Formats: sequence, structure tokens, C-alpha cells
Amino acid sequence: MEVSRTAATTPPADRPAIRSHRAACGALKHSSPGHDIALCTMVVTAAAVPAMRHFAADHARLWAVPAHGVDSLSLVVTELVANAVLHSGSTDVTVLLTRRDAELVVEVRDTGHWLPGHPRYPAASDPQATCGRGLELVRHVTTWCTAFLTSAGTRVVACVPVAEGLK
Repeated sequence: MEVSRTAATTPPADRPAIRSHRAACGALKHSSPGHDIALCTMVVTAAAVPAMRHFAADHARLWAVPAHGVDSLSLVVTELVANAVLHSGSTDVTVLLTRRDAELVVEVRDTGHWLPGHPRYPAASDPQATCGRGLELVRHVTTWCTAFLTSAGTRVVACVPVAEGLK
């Protein structure tokens, strides 16, 4: 199946970022029954995080995902996109959602290169740290989560269980 990419750019200052970004993203119907996909690619900016969270939540609601699943999906997308924005050095970030019966598979891709170095934030093991727990939260609400680091960028794939309520 061919999936086309849609891209969003930074919106003009006189228009809300979420509306502009969401309008550039779309959904595609998969040919198999019970499988839907939605894809969104955006320029890496701080506005990408809430825009992609809303994109994912809106599609989950369209797919009749129960509230707990929408909340889990929103958390996963927020954390993974925020990581790409803060740490990858990428120019763009892509979220691909696939609804498969009782689960949502979330894929977040970037084209950056995560360079080793001194962390900008305190370690999560520091009880006073105000950040650094995102991937642990993602692991808590998913059945599995895997990261693939290549010379082309990073791809993180996670599975959000949403057994009840899917059509």
C-alpha cells in the first residue's frame, strides 16, 4: 500500500498553529477491514508537539477508541514527538498511526542524528528532576515500544492497547 506524506510548515502568526498544522495532515483508509492509518509530517518546532497530539487524539476519536486509549495515545505521541523536537536535531517529524482491531500502533520518525553528549536535563533518577521520565511513561501505557536508530534518523514504534470500543 502506498502512503503519501503530507507536510506542514510553520503557520503565519495570525492563524492558530494547531488548526494550520492539523489541516495539512490526513488519514488514509487501509484496504484491509479493521485497519485504518493516519499520517502527519511537520516541521520540527515546539508547536509540533501539541499539534501532533491533537492530530492523534482526533483520529483516535474518529476510530471510536475509548477515552482511556485516547489518553494513552496522547501521552505517547506527546512524549515521542517532544523527544524528536528537543533532542534529534531533525528538520521534520512524522507521526504514523495504524488502528488494528484492539490496538493502535504509533510510529514517530525523525531525520536527525541524536548526538551523544552531556544531558541538557537532570537524570530521571534524580528525585528533584523535573523531566526525563517520558520514555518510562510511554513504556507504562504501551504493550511494547522499540526504537530504531539508523543513519537516516530515528524511528520509535509503540503499541497502545485499546481493546474495548473499536469498530
